[in-house]
Amino acid sequence: MRWNLRMVAAERGIWKSTELRRRLADAGLEISTGKMSGLWTGTPTTIRLEDLDVICAVLNCSPTELLICEPEKVAASRPKLAEASSSGAVPSVVPRLGRNRSKPPV
Repeated sequence: MRWNLRMVAAERGIWKSTELRRRLADAGLEISTGKMSGLWTGTPTTIRLEDLDVICAVLNCSPTELLICEPEKVAASRPKLAEASSSGAVPSVVPRLGRNRSKPPV
């Protein structure tokens, strides 16, 4: 997923992170300068759902406008199962036995 806060804010006439931070504070959400920088530059580490609600309310948008799915990245990170099956090698699942575990009930 890609974070799209800056573009959504610009569409609503908010061009500076300090202005958005002030509006969020007016709505009851105090964000540190460092966290606001991460949100603004598109590299947020975490965001609480309650905070996302306030951001959406201030920007009059939905979370789907702020979070953009990138399915091509997901597809690129998947292991290539087609290559393994075409070569005849089928990946096998081998159970690992735990140490000192009791046996399941009969």
